[in-house]
Amino acid sequence: MSHPFRITVLSDTHMPRKAKELPASLLEDIRHSDLILHAGDWSNWELYEQLSQYATVEGVAGNVDDERIIERLGYKKLVEIEGKRIGMVHGHGQGGTTPSRARRAFADTEVDCILFGHSHIPFKEHVQGVLLFNPGSATDKRRQPRYSYGRMLIENGILEAHHVFYDQK
Repeated sequence: MSHPFRITVLSDTHMPRKAKELPASLLEDIRHSDLILHAGDWSNWELYEQLSQYATVEGVAGNVDDERIIERLGYKKLVEIEGKRIGMVHGHGQGGTTPSRARRAFADTEVDCILFGHSHIPFKEHVQGVLLFNPGSATDKRRQPRYSYGRMLIENGILEAHHVFYDQK
């Protein structure tokens, strides 16, 4: 029995403007992760470097990220993990809802899951066999009742995702 492949999913951290550091409970989760995925609006590259000390980091740039982040990560990415194809995009742009823009970004690509952010609104829905997942924001909940991030597990070819909610950052 293999252990599940653990992924921590972040978006819209907006650091250091919205938080000087990540919440302790989130860092504890990251310590046990095999991979960290970030769907944009990091706000600074130092966060990428900090997260890289814990696990491999993959991510995309968001609409508030600087040139360094955009050049290094780009706005769209497809990662293959444990046989699962995960598309990543921030989700900003014109027309439709954030989930529909994320879906449209991978309309011509076979994916099992699309991760996105931008709205700061936790979202999880299966659409035509594809999991659409927004972790929400661990540091800037805006009008949401709670802060959140995502946890994904891949085990025996099955990908599962859920939100982790908390009140204090």
